[in-house]
Amino acid sequence: MNLFADIPSPDDDAPALVAEVLLPVALDKAYSYLVPAGMALGEGDVVLVPLAKRQTAGVVWALRGVDGAGSNLRSVIGRIDVPPFGKSLRDFLDWIAWYTLAPRGLAMKLALRVPEGAGPDESRMLEPPRIGVRIAGEAPRRMTPARGRVLAALADGHMLLKRDLAHEAGVSASVVDGLLDEGTLEAVALPPMPVVLPPDPDFSRAGLSEAQHEAAAALAAQVRDARFSVTLVEGVTGSGKTEVYFEAVAEALRAGKQALILMPEIALTSQFLARFEARFGARPAEWHSGITGRKRARIHAGTADGSVRVVAGARSALFMPFRDLALIVVDEEHETAYKQDDGVTYHARDMAVVRGRFDDAAVVLASATPSIESKVNAIKGRYRHLVLPERFGGRQLPSIKAIDLRRHPAERGRWISPPLVAAVNDTMAAGEQALLFLNRRGYAPLTLCRHCGHRFQCPNCSAWLVDHRFRRALVCHHCGHVERRPDICPSCHATDTLAACGPGVERLAEEVAEVFPDKRAIVLSSDFPGGAERIRAELQSIADGEVDIVIGTQLVAKGHNFPGLTLVGVVDADIGLSNGDPRAAERTFQLMQQVTGRAGRGEKPGRALIQTMQPDHPVLRAIVSGDAQRFYAEEIAMREEAGLPPFGKLAALIVSSPDRAEAENHARALARVAQAPSNVAVLGPAEAPLALVRGRYRFRLLVRAERGVDMQGYLRDWLSRAPKHPAKVRVAVDVDPQSFM
Repeated sequence: MNLFADIPSPDDDAPALVAEVLLPVALDKAYSYLVPAGMALGEGDVVLVPLAKRQTAGVVWALRGVDGAGSNLRSVIGRIDVPPFGKSLRDFLDWIAWYTLAPRGLAMKLALRVPEGAGPDESRMLEPPRIGVRIAGEAPRRMTPARGRVLAALADGHMLLKRDLAHEAGVSASVVDGLLDEGTLEAVALPPMPVVLPPDPDFSRAGLSEAQHEAAAALAAQVRDARFSVTLVEGVTGSGKTEVYFEAVAEALRAGKQALILMPEIALTSQFLARFEARFGARPAEWHSGITGRKRARIHAGTADGSVRVVAGARSALFMPFRDLALIVVDEEHETAYKQDDGVTYHARDMAVVRGRFDDAAVVLASATPSIESKVNAIKGRYRHLVLPERFGGRQLPSIKAIDLRRHPAERGRWISPPLVAAVNDTMAAGEQALLFLNRRGYAPLTLCRHCGHRFQCPNCSAWLVDHRFRRALVCHHCGHVERRPDICPSCHATDTLAACGPGVERLAEEVAEVFPDKRAIVLSSDFPGGAERIRAELQSIADGEVDIVIGTQLVAKGHNFPGLTLVGVVDADIGLSNGDPRAAERTFQLMQQVTGRAGRGEKPGRALIQTMQPDHPVLRAIVSGDAQRFYAEEIAMREEAGLPPFGKLAALIVSSPDRAEAENHARALARVAQAPSNVAVLGPAEAPLALVRGRYRFRLLVRAERGVDMQGYLRDWLSRAPKHPAKVRVAVDVDPQSFM
């Protein structure tokens, strides 16, 4: 790939132009640059321009004629040979900047993909040449057995890559080189291999149930309509939502268009990729942080020229330059992983709906436990609503019971209650698998000294350090601080007094090894070494039945299919219910419903046992009874009465500084100039629940407004009146906050 596109010869008659170039910096305005005579530029082109004493890449957001000041402008250096930003993508990015109050330059940066070190020398990004070899001349003057094997491999006009030819003939590369030198063989340049093979919409059509077929037909009709629409596909766990939206993908492929499938943990979902390949004969292009370098650049270019037809990716895939996008699927649309909290704060589910509007694409939101926002939009008729009420193949949903830990406590120093131990033993005796779920990483969430009460806290955050015994370290899950776990108390210097308080999955694994010593157990947690590849391999080993007991965090709740797993034990269902987050009930319900839904997805029925100290909590009653709709009705009524989203609007301002007083003073100064109208309430400032993160003290202000309020207009007006903040103070705006920590 050449960095700079070919520039035509100068045309003296062409009018002089100025390019308004948006740069990937925290500014709203575009910079003006003179377009050199003869340089052909269009809106959306990626260009290299001077900025102060350096050069940087930017995007031509507009072109205009030269005015009186044009002669003083610096000139565009060159057009970078990467896909341009189409109009719909530029409009989408402008909309994100408006909605999130982020600088337009940072919004544009979400989509900017330029090879590192942009400059004339781009040889390291060139695709390595593919050289084919074929017979072209007379037999060699000296024939050897090795040469004979090479020529036999190329008989009947075959052409092979040089390395493949040497391997097939069982010779060294020098034998092939000798035949090339003599003219017996010739080298032929071959086009590069496609970055992914084209999927075939009719490769292997799935056998769908009647309910699946009706839902799939409805989605396919939306794709054929080629207009913006949003459909919520709500189906119980195991109902076959994936097979249903695959038919919408197939319809987009038949029309020669493109599809995007967003997933919360695409790097881990080898099962999904295998299912896609079984249906379409080829895998989709993957887009996530694990795809780097040359492959990433080729996928990006392929979405722009249309050769990449389907992308399955993380939230960043939403900003790829699709040529003809007809379908966007947001799988597990309720997942909090779709929220981007750093830089430009956006929710990928909501932005997918907006991108669908700009691209006239059909948008499909799929979940067994939809978010309250999507559920209300479906009830109100803003979204189409398709329901799959039963599992595919007539399989039954798992039976669910609560274990009241007040009546059936675990033994002292242990966390698995006797009824759950008995259930695991029964499951093992039947040759089936069990999952023990605990949404807490590490060995213990807190380590303290029994002698003096010292607690190990992160020096950068107001959070306890989590004991990770497998790593022999104390770790902060907020900033990543790591320190060795000492043998003596650093405060009183007492020995043998450090105690681990509470369980994590590592401690649970220790207990499983004691209680079930002859069973094969595996721990699944996102912070174990080995990354996504290790987790993929372990998930596959579970699916293949190589593990008896799975111990996992919420990682195991995300759409995985384990045919031999018939028992799910939730070790502590109360973890998510004990904080003041207004979304706590919804998130706990979703997590419990998803994780219990891992049981009984194969031929044998499943069951789930939930350990809790609050069996009468409305969330747990809804899970045990299976009455999800009652939970939604009660939660929606509560949200409406309180004026919380989606019946009202929320925005948070987070003021932070290395100096606590400085952060608090500026937060109070902001509150004094809020001037909120009657239909807007400004709450705070208050110290954030996590008051110190990464060495910065944090104060929060919360804006609550009625649904019809122009929240963005109010926030911009408020911030325009705010006093100038000190250099070390930052003010972050989070529209539609998902976390209140």
